[in-house]
Amino acid sequence: MATTESSSNNTNGGAGGEGNGGSWVASCWRRPRSAPECLLLSAVRFAEKVGQTARDDPRRVAHSLKVGLALTLVSVVYYVRPLFNGFGGSAMWAVLTVVIVMEFTVGATLSKGLNRALATLVASSLAIGAHEGASLVVPRSEMAESILLVVFVFFVASAATFSRFIPEIKARFDYGVSIFILTFSLVAVSSYRIEELMPLALQRTSTIFVGVAICLCTTILVFPVWAGEDLHKLAAGNLDKLADFLEGMETECFGENARSGDLEGKDFLHAYKSVLSSKDKEDSLCTLAKWEPIHGKFRFRHPWSEYQNLGTLCRQCAATMEALASYVVILTKYQYPEANPELCLKVQTTCSQISLHSARSLRELSSAVRSMTTPAPTNNDLSAAMKAANGCRNELLEDAALLQVVHIAVIASHISDLVIQINKITESVDNLARLARFRNPKITQNDVVIN
Repeated sequence: MATTESSSNNTNGGAGGEGNGGSWVASCWRRPRSAPECLLLSAVRFAEKVGQTARDDPRRVAHSLKVGLALTLVSVVYYVRPLFNGFGGSAMWAVLTVVIVMEFTVGATLSKGLNRALATLVASSLAIGAHEGASLVVPRSEMAESILLVVFVFFVASAATFSRFIPEIKARFDYGVSIFILTFSLVAVSSYRIEELMPLALQRTSTIFVGVAICLCTTILVFPVWAGEDLHKLAAGNLDKLADFLEGMETECFGENARSGDLEGKDFLHAYKSVLSSKDKEDSLCTLAKWEPIHGKFRFRHPWSEYQNLGTLCRQCAATMEALASYVVILTKYQYPEANPELCLKVQTTCSQISLHSARSLRELSSAVRSMTTPAPTNNDLSAAMKAANGCRNELLEDAALLQVVHIAVIASHISDLVIQINKITESVDNLARLARFRNPKITQNDVVIN
């Protein structure tokens, strides 16, 4: 059984199945090949993956070239002797800044670049102030000065770290706070041993500013990738996916030309699923888009948060579609005669018992978790709920027509909910269009305006 499963896994991998280390070694063992042949095969498959990655999003190639260009430009600071002497021994900080700050989108680069530059400036100034203050308080005692610097580092680092738990700061300035803590600690500790602290802090700050400036110029002027545009396209794409599902339902299930048969495996039943998992990407793009300047059709103070509201409504609609799809698949699998409604009252009573006992069982589990105690091995409410559920299932199996009515009623209920949710989506889009000042479409003579 294990051999069959392993063989099946390798077969399902297709052309890319031997791309990883284990499959590549297995392929070499299954087919006697020389070492050069295996290396050549691995190189070919790796080249195919590289090409596929570039074809999926050509902007990745442009971004890679932009990073190389930015590093080339910042290397001039290190290679040209007058510039290197002007920055002292801190020229390498510019190269390090480019490697860390350069991101895929303009918003991400702006966010990290401005956070790094401002945090370095503020932390260096504050550390120098702490050093000067400690020197003035205890001008002749090195031990007392070191104690004051340690106290400054403790309180400043603690306060800055605590600020990272504030949601607003966590969302937009988390990286800047980290750089602030790092820079302040390094400069404050170094000030105890370095006599000329001001020139060193200025050199490091200026090199970081040079690196940030090169990153910003490169990412904005050379094939820019805007997080705002990606967020806008994501919102529109989610709406298209929801529409694809409804169109498939009309074609395959409810329309005049609906086909009778098993619907499992149909593409439209999976169109909405990527919408359910779009929240993280949506929130990230929204946070980055708020850093970006005016570009294209996106004006200053564009209502980016409205995209999050729209995404929430889309995910609610997609969740209803998921429930609807499951019932539609079940209904098309089994065909029943017309229903006998006499069992409705029995089913209603049974469902009430199931809900009551299930709620009590969950309360007991919640209490056990809250008090950190082991749940009781015998849960009477859960047993009663399972007994009632089994009885309800048996009653439905005795009258299969009732089961059909239940499924049809659920489908109609979900369809009605979809209409209400789509209406909310429409209101959200209207609000977005009003706040973002979308342009009015041009009305031609062939358009029919309905009041």
